[in-house]
Amino acid sequence: MILADTHALVWFVDGQPSLGPLARDIMEAALKDEGGHVSAMSFWELAMLHAKRRLQFETSVTAWRKATLDQGFVEIPVTGDIGIAAAELSGFHSDPADRFIVAAALQNGLKLITADQRILDWPGQVSRHDARL
Repeated sequence: MILADTHALVWFVDGQPSLGPLARDIMEAALKDEGGHVSAMSFWELAMLHAKRRLQFETSVTAWRKATLDQGFVEIPVTGDIGIAAAELSGFHSDPADRFIVAAALQNGLKLITADQRILDWPGQVSRHDARL
């Protein structure tokens, strides 16, 4: 069971070559077993990037989200427990979206698929896989 970080989700859904072959295999297998997850924070992050014109979609962000969920990804809502866990991440950088995403992976026992070097280098206990591999 996995949780796709925001960029890994985009790479997977849009078929971008930035996603490594092993990461793609892991994500495809997770989806087949109904174990592919995405944090609600990722959709917030995508909407913010779209509003700043740093990321474009062929459809609206709302339609892209629906298509992503229709592929079988399960959305993990932002809960109070995840919020508290995000605030308590020891030695983690201050980006709130990353904190919520990592906390969601920890709270749900999911492997995080990410290419974010700050997350990959963090010594915390989250299970993770480099999305570029």
